[in-house]
Amino acid sequence: MAGQRDGPNDGDATEEEDAFDIKFSHVQLYVDRVLPVREYEELEAAIAKFHDGDDDDDDDRAGASSSSFATHGRDVVRQLIAGLGFRVTGRYPESDAGGTRAATRSVLVTSSDPDGARILVTSLGEESDADGRRGGDESHDHDDHDDDDGRYLHFDPSNVRRFYDAHRDRQGVAVLAFEVGPGLLDRIFGRYSELHPGLIPEEYAGGARAYENEARVFEAYAYYVGDKLVTSPDRGTRLRFVEPDAVASSSSSNGRGVTIPGLVPVVAEFLPSCSPAYFDHWVSNVVSRTGFVDTLKDVLSFAPRVDFNAGVVAAGEAQIESTVVGNASDATIGDADSALRDRSQIYLPINNALTEVGHVHGFLKEIGQGVQHVASRVDDIVDFVQRANDRRRIFGEGFTFLSIPRSYYGILTEDMLVKGVRREDAKGKGSLSPDCAGAVYDICARGGLLHEDSSLALDATEDSITMTIDSMIPALHREEYDRQRVGTVETILHSRYVNLYNLLRDHLSEESYVAIVRNQILVDVQGEDLLFQIFTSNILQRESGEEAPFFEFIQRVCSECIGPDGCPKKLKPGCGGFGIRNFLTLFLSIEVTKAIIEASNARASDDVSGFDLFTEQLNESNPLLTEISDAMTKEGAAREKIAAYCRGEEKEEDGERWKLIVERESLAKTPQ
Repeated sequence: MAGQRDGPNDGDATEEEDAFDIKFSHVQLYVDRVLPVREYEELEAAIAKFHDGDDDDDDDRAGASSSSFATHGRDVVRQLIAGLGFRVTGRYPESDAGGTRAATRSVLVTSSDPDGARILVTSLGEESDADGRRGGDESHDHDDHDDDDGRYLHFDPSNVRRFYDAHRDRQGVAVLAFEVGPGLLDRIFGRYSELHPGLIPEEYAGGARAYENEARVFEAYAYYVGDKLVTSPDRGTRLRFVEPDAVASSSSSNGRGVTIPGLVPVVAEFLPSCSPAYFDHWVSNVVSRTGFVDTLKDVLSFAPRVDFNAGVVAAGEAQIESTVVGNASDATIGDADSALRDRSQIYLPINNALTEVGHVHGFLKEIGQGVQHVASRVDDIVDFVQRANDRRRIFGEGFTFLSIPRSYYGILTEDMLVKGVRREDAKGKGSLSPDCAGAVYDICARGGLLHEDSSLALDATEDSITMTIDSMIPALHREEYDRQRVGTVETILHSRYVNLYNLLRDHLSEESYVAIVRNQILVDVQGEDLLFQIFTSNILQRESGEEAPFFEFIQRVCSECIGPDGCPKKLKPGCGGFGIRNFLTLFLSIEVTKAIIEASNARASDDVSGFDLFTEQLNESNPLLTEISDAMTKEGAAREKIAAYCRGEEKEEDGERWKLIVERESLAKTPQ
């Protein structure tokens, strides 16, 4: 197993990298069909009417459980509206001033903060393609924009057809869009022209397109088909750069955000329960990871921030490599709310497959290179996910999330019953002899308290556990059990989240721990920072089992440290890192979810054994990943000290000491 490098402020970043004024803007999805805005507004009104008379926390209403909910064949706009409380806040006009019908239909979907995540969803217009799919024939020249329905190239129907052709006729995340500062668009175009001219689409060969009183726009293909420069561009995914018009930017409502050229606003009312969401990172699956990394370095001065090298991320025979690249943001963040809302720190994780099995390989083989998932930050992920699950059950629309093995959170073992709970607020040690522990464990299993994987049922209570054991404990162990009853029951309840507790200790309440387990949220720690993550099931999926992108939602909890001057230190963008434990868990969970689906459909023993294999690997990996994470944290802190030494803020002997620590921890995070 090889190691990885981590650190948003990593000393390995190139000295010559520039601090580009660049921010997240929006993503654009190309889909089979976008409905007329009025139909989405009708759904929004129906949901609002429901909330006027009731609250979405009542999960006793009719709806779809996670197991019965079909994730394929869904309208992603409806999913965002019903499942997350997002609303349609912009649209591309159905016709121009002369009455000419638009050849594409687009809606902008956002959370309650207009500066937050913007998801632009586009399809061919109904008159362009009655089937809703790309239409046309394979000989159509998709760089030909003669059929442009207006002056906005990014809403030209040829873009949809081109993407579908390159993406095996599949829906997907087609455009990653960034907002750039004044004068930067020409600079970016110049770098592409000099270093990667083959990635410039024909319609942008002359440079950025200007849309008066709105913005200037330039696009480039994101990836090469293979190695950079020597292969042709992949004509699927594009990068879009938007430079707002100075007049339009200053006159926009509250000066917030940038209007996507061509869109007109749609008045939307958000429910109080809608949590604002903000882009955190966008992930690509590619053929040449190093090629994309180098391209981003050449044109945007992005640099590697985190490397998950060969062998770190694996599930069975499936192995991948991943590099997180990002910009050198000069933003200073003073508080947690500003860190949540920050758009200036860009992170782009990039995956490539090392073996011809597993999700990344399957994604590339089935649909080609493209965006694997879009990640957004929220301020309270437990509440966010609980509401999403409640809304799905109530409205029968929304999202389900990847299945996380309960072993990630904790299972009950006989050894745990022998050792008892080791926590400050434990009512009793609960330590049992091995024989008594075996009897209690057997009762929990036979009494229906445990699932097949030895995880405790989440609806189990102190009373139900006590009643079950009291009624079944053999006379031989009765006296010992009675002495340790309180501690034993607490140990059993503690098993639900014991692995999380070993990470976070008493920083969370029992109620919070159980909510995390119930909603299958991932948790990781880096130093004193916390990272909470969850991944939706596939979106934009026509048929079950197809490879497709998905959404991720995260919460970053940044430690608040006091500096030498007694004032709070500025928060680091991306605090909490990218969670090596959760990175592997995501990879494993994709494979576990696929195994569960296949096992439930075919009931094949091989599928069940596949599930067991991934779960076992996860269990074995957790302690090792904890060691790696701790080493990464120590190395990151040491690198910061070295940077301070280089600025003259540390003594020479201290600088040498920190260099030795970096070397030691770098070796420690590279298991043999």
